[in-house]
Amino acid sequence: MTQSPAVRVTGRSGPVRVGEPAARTLVTEFARRNDPKAGLLVGATPTSAVLAAAIEALLPGDTLTVVPTPATAPADLREHVTAQGRWVADRVRVVDSLAEADPAEVVIAAEPLTGTVEEARATIDGLTKYLADGAVLSLAAPVAPGRTGGAAAELERQGALHGVGTDLVLRNSPPVRVYRLRFTPAGAALAARLAPAHRPSSVPLTRNMHIDSNGVAAAGITLGLAALARVVRPKSKLWLLPALAAAPVAAFFRDPQRDVPEDPSAVVASADGQVLSVQRLHDERFGDGEWLRVAVFLSVLDVHVNRSPVAGKVVDYFVADGGFVNAMKPAAEHNVAAYTVLETEHGTVVVAQRTGLIARRIVQRAPVGALLARGERFGLIRFGSRTDVYLPADAADPLVGPGDKVVGGATVIARWR
Repeated sequence: MTQSPAVRVTGRSGPVRVGEPAARTLVTEFARRNDPKAGLLVGATPTSAVLAAAIEALLPGDTLTVVPTPATAPADLREHVTAQGRWVADRVRVVDSLAEADPAEVVIAAEPLTGTVEEARATIDGLTKYLADGAVLSLAAPVAPGRTGGAAAELERQGALHGVGTDLVLRNSPPVRVYRLRFTPAGAALAARLAPAHRPSSVPLTRNMHIDSNGVAAAGITLGLAALARVVRPKSKLWLLPALAAAPVAAFFRDPQRDVPEDPSAVVASADGQVLSVQRLHDERFGDGEWLRVAVFLSVLDVHVNRSPVAGKVVDYFVADGGFVNAMKPAAEHNVAAYTVLETEHGTVVVAQRTGLIARRIVQRAPVGALLARGERFGLIRFGSRTDVYLPADAADPLVGPGDKVVGGATVIARWR
């Protein structure tokens, strides 16, 4: 009988616990699909936060097959599922072993991998047999030293080969890194049926306002400098400078929730800011034909989290060298820039994240092969910068002009014909 291949580690500090934030991250690929889909959850217990998150993500037409841990009686798990009500019980099937499961669009290991490299590889090989074409395998491993015997290294290797997303979840005991692996390609059309993915890199402050993890780190550094200055020079007020800077630094990395238009013909702004230009041009780097480029300038007061303007599949990513001219000037077109190339149902779309006079750091979190929903966060640029969206000129009509203010993920900047 084939049991759950995922294992749990126990030591002086107890088992690896998967809390609600990590559970939500593990089931992201299942939760974001709006079309009827089949999920497979391996290694669950009645009290598993991952099971609770998967049940919460169920939509009409979905099915979820659950495999208990070796230490869990299937009858206990079935009783727990039945207690959730008829709606859940009709969609969730508990099987005695993995061998009874069918292939699924999303396969989730409920317990972190903590064994050796060989054990982790065997676990992954065992679970890939239950992946449908284009399906995603979601797994986690602890990142705390001494909590894994090599599984984390194997997941890192698998992520480099097959990864379509990874997230570090610090709000867990111990922290874990979640990997999403895809071993067979998925079509770009699937992206149109996805909702924006849950991102633990954004730390919630309120229901509608988050702070990107970069902001948490930057604020932590400034507060650390303030504490150090207070210790080194206790009679000086110098410590107030970094202490007072912590709040505005964190605010720069604010990440508000946005209502993404549901219109499938809409192309949304990739960033907050002011439209600098809307022009037609040729750029052989992205292929033949004419492009419609909408350039948006981001001041230091704008939200700097970047969002995908369309639903599509990341098929290429490259960085072009250049200078650091003021992003409002035309010469900024030749600044250092990161280009994310998306395959869509309407043709190729490119998002350029350009540095500016102050901005020197581009963050891009969508690897090649990842599927992005329209309005989904995929990166950010630190401090003043510019974001350009390239659309096939013969397939889209612009709806904004120079001087217009746009809101990333919400303002419709163009419409597919």
